Amino acid sequence: MNKADLIDRIASGCRISKTQASSAIDTTVDSITAALRKGDRVALIGFGTFSVSQRKARNGRNPQTGATIKIAARKVAKFSAGAELKKAVNRSK
Repeated sequence: MNKADLIDRIASGCRISKTQASSAIDTTVDSITAALRKGDRVALIGFGTFSVSQRKARNGRNPQTGATIKIAARKVAKFSAGAELKKAVNRSK
């Protein structure tokens, strides 16, 4: 499923226009992004939790040359699935 498919499903499920559904999705993604940028967690009960994790600097290896390279420390977005989502994914069709 891609963004267009999701917009179609939301529009038909909520009986709203595709423009309104697109705006809702964009606002949701922007809000989650802004919260993560500030370092906050976003918990959607039953679905999962978005958070920011810190990765330490480390040494890596260039696979083409075998040369050692330094990989800088950075922040990464992380998603942990909630219990309800895990159950739904593992449930038989």
